[in-house]
Amino acid sequence: MSQRLCLALDLVNDAALIQEYCHMHEPGSVWPAVIDHIRARGVIAMEIWQRGDRLLMVIDAADDYPRSDSSEFRRVQSAQWEACMDTFQRALADHAPGEKWSPMRCIFRLADHKGLSSS
Repeated sequence: MSQRLCLALDLVNDAALIQEYCHMHEPGSVWPAVIDHIRARGVIAMEIWQRGDRLLMVIDAADDYPRSDSSEFRRVQSAQWEACMDTFQRALADHAPGEKWSPMRCIFRLADHKGLSSS
């Protein structure tokens, strides 16, 4: 079994910074220890979608997410990556204290609905 999480975040509204942020997330640009840390925490799949200065992260995670990562190296590298990303990111206006990515609530799933042809 797994769970899906969707989270939102805004970027600093600066075209050059947004372009750099997107470049830093291209294949081969994210630090390998960060990728390993994400997987060690139980993330099965992750996507970040962007429109202007708004980001949407979609995570498919194991039921026991978030797991602890026993690798000190990966934890330190991930903390350094997050500190770097902080220069590009800004929490949503209604974020909870200490919250960077704000969880979103699912209000529609096609699979939960029947149409005319699915009687």
